[in-house]
Amino acid sequence: MHDSEEEEMTGNRKKEHLDICLNEDVSAEHNYWDDVKLIHRALPEVDMEEIDTSTIIFGKQLAAPIIISAMTGGYREAESINKNLAEAAGELGIGMGVGSQRQAIEDSSLESTYSVVKDFDIPLVIANLGAPQFIPQGEKDPFTVEDARRAMEMIDADILAIHLNFLQEVVQPEGDMKARGCLEEIQKLARFLPIIVKETGAGISRGTAMVLRTSKIKGLDVGGLGGTSFSAVEHFRAKNEKNSGKERLGRTFWNWGVPTPVSLMVANIGLPMIATGGIRNGLDAARALSLGASSAGMASKLLPFAKESSQAVVEELRLIISEVKAAMFLTGSKTIRELEEANCVVVGGTAEWISGLEMR
Repeated sequence: MHDSEEEEMTGNRKKEHLDICLNEDVSAEHNYWDDVKLIHRALPEVDMEEIDTSTIIFGKQLAAPIIISAMTGGYREAESINKNLAEAAGELGIGMGVGSQRQAIEDSSLESTYSVVKDFDIPLVIANLGAPQFIPQGEKDPFTVEDARRAMEMIDADILAIHLNFLQEVVQPEGDMKARGCLEEIQKLARFLPIIVKETGAGISRGTAMVLRTSKIKGLDVGGLGGTSFSAVEHFRAKNEKNSGKERLGRTFWNWGVPTPVSLMVANIGLPMIATGGIRNGLDAARALSLGASSAGMASKLLPFAKESSQAVVEELRLIISEVKAAMFLTGSKTIRELEEANCVVVGGTAEWISGLEMR
């Protein structure tokens, strides 16, 4: 297969992923945020107008503890989506990440589908490349530190997310199945560039967090179970392509992973954490902060609005931020720091997860 044919197939695959997320139910069967209960304070002793939702993460000040998580890029239609998201992030003063930039590193003609975010004043911009691309996969040369630096320069990024997506890779017909050496490459990258490590829906365990602690990474995006299941996404792709083996594999591993609230609790190694995975509203974001997150990441929730317009994204995000503020008011939290210290109770499946882990 020629490189141009493979690049076209990759772009089609990314568009297919997005279409599936828009048109199919690809969520995990249980959203674990419903197991986290913030304690109501009947006497908040704070005025709503006093509440300050601003926060600092990775040295950047955000107007609210919300990050638009990595979503797309690498095919023509993605440019307008990233433009709408970036315009909203700039207007509201929140962070934004882009989808995997692998395609633009391999084909510079696709850079504009990502670099459009540079047109807006976004306080925190997160570049994105996959860990599997930094080790040999078949005949392709692995990415280098210079490739990683180019990904950051492409969007004027403040930090680079190295994503771990091996659940998706194992279900994809064209998935990268080599993983040995990724840790060493992450450690090397972190010596030269500001790096965070990001999971993409299966969560980060305590053991993985402790291993990553040996590197100079700046933080974690725990990307846990509870939101979009990329195993489910690949299940539908395989179903459309009549690949019964991969269709079954995607169904079997639909709910694989560490739930996001659990991951926040067990992967806390003293680094800033972004809670991505199942965040549906501002209340979920507030719950995440009470469990140790520095910010909450949202992707699929915003996708339909991003397809429509930047103003639609702004309006939805304003509602989400107002929900964060309401949760702060009802817990008597004047600042995000106080919200991080708010009491909560963990019940249901999340509590069972924690109890099971403590017994090991």
